[in-house]
Amino acid sequence: MPPFLRFAFEFSAAAVWFWLLLLIGLVWLRRHLNLNRAGQEPVLSAADADGPREALPTLTVLVAGKDEEANIATCLTGLLAQAYPRLSVVAANDRSADRTGEIMARLADGDPRLKAVNVRELPAGWAGKNHAMHVAVQHATGEYVCFTDADCRFHSPDLLAAAVRFLQREKVEFLSVLPVLEAHTFWERVVQPPAGAIMVFWFPPERVNNPASPRAYANGAFMLMPRTAYDRLGGHEQFKTALNEDMHFARQAKRVGVRLRVIRGGGLYTVRMYVGWRQIWRGWSRIFYGCFATWQRLVLSAAFLAVFSLSPPVSLLLSPLTGRVGAGIALAAGCTVLAQQTVLWRFYRLCAMRPAWALTYPLGAGVCFAMVCNAMTRLTGVRTSWRGTSYTGGA
Repeated sequence: MPPFLRFAFEFSAAAVWFWLLLLIGLVWLRRHLNLNRAGQEPVLSAADADGPREALPTLTVLVAGKDEEANIATCLTGLLAQAYPRLSVVAANDRSADRTGEIMARLADGDPRLKAVNVRELPAGWAGKNHAMHVAVQHATGEYVCFTDADCRFHSPDLLAAAVRFLQREKVEFLSVLPVLEAHTFWERVVQPPAGAIMVFWFPPERVNNPASPRAYANGAFMLMPRTAYDRLGGHEQFKTALNEDMHFARQAKRVGVRLRVIRGGGLYTVRMYVGWRQIWRGWSRIFYGCFATWQRLVLSAAFLAVFSLSPPVSLLLSPLTGRVGAGIALAAGCTVLAQQTVLWRFYRLCAMRPAWALTYPLGAGVCFAMVCNAMTRLTGVRTSWRGTSYTGGA
C-alpha cells in the first residue's frame, strides 16, 4: 500500500473524510442510471400531433403579463400561429406600467381568436399572476384550458395539437410540458443547470408521474387540462396567495386524484426565465421557497448541495493544506470530481447546453446554496417583492 494511503485505515477524521469522498463519488456514478431512465422517457414532439385535427376539442390558452412589452408580442404571435383548428387565446394585462396592454390590444384587433383583458386592481389577499389568470379564465370558452407565461417562445405550430393528443392518448387530466431554458449570459449558464438539478433531486419524474406517489411537480409555463379538471382543482382562487401556483396545482391534483403527467417539450417551445444577476437571484430564491416551503426541505437542499456538490471540489482545493494526508485526500477528491463530471456532462447535454459548462458546476452550486439559504429567510415572514408587488414571505 502506498505510504500516503495508510491513514485511510486509521481511526481518524481524515480517514472518515477520505471514505466519505469515495462514497459521494459512487453516489454520483449511480446517477448515470437516472440519466439512462430519463433518456428512455417519452419526449413530446410534433409527430404527436399527427392525425385529423377537426375532432380536437376546443381549447383556450391563457396568458398573463405584467410589464412584459419585450416578450408579449412574441408569445402571442407564437400562440396565434398554432395549427389548432378551434383555438382561442385570452391575454390579461396585469396592471402594467409599460406598453404590454397596448400590444395585447393591437394584436387582438387583428385576430378575433385573441381577447385582451385589462386588470386594473389587485384585490387584497391575491398574488398578482393568480388574480390575472382568475380574471382571464372567466373569458375562457374552450373545453380544455392551457396556462402559459408571457416569456414563452413557441417554435413549433404543432405544440398545442401534440400536447392535447398526448394527454388524450395517455389518459391524463393535467399535462405539464417542460420547456428548454434559454441561457444567453454567463450567470444564466452557470446557475440554471445546478438549480434544475435540485428540482430533479426533489421531484424525480418517475415519482411525479406515478399516481400512487404523493410527489408532485408542474411548470407554470405550460399547464394543460380539461376545464372540468381545472374546476375540480378549485381554480386559481384556491391558491390565490401562492407565488408558485403551479406547484400548488400539482399537489392538489395528487390530493384529489386528477392524474398528473410531466413531460419534456423537446424544444417545441423555450423560455428565458431571468435576465441579469438580480432577476436570477430573486427568481430562483422565490422558486426554491415556493417549491420546498419548509425548514426541513430547505435545510436538506442546502445539505445536499454542501455535501454532494461542493465538498468534492473544495476538498481537492484544500488538500495541499492537510499535511501528510493531503495526497490521499486529493486522490479521493479527484476521483469524486471526475465521477461528478461524467454525470454532469450528460446532464448539461440533456438541458440543451454545451457540456463543457459542467466545469462551472461548483460555482453554480455555490450560488444555489446561497439562494436556498436566502429562501429560508422567507419562512421568517420577510417581505418579498415580485413584479412590482410586495408580499409577506413567499405568499
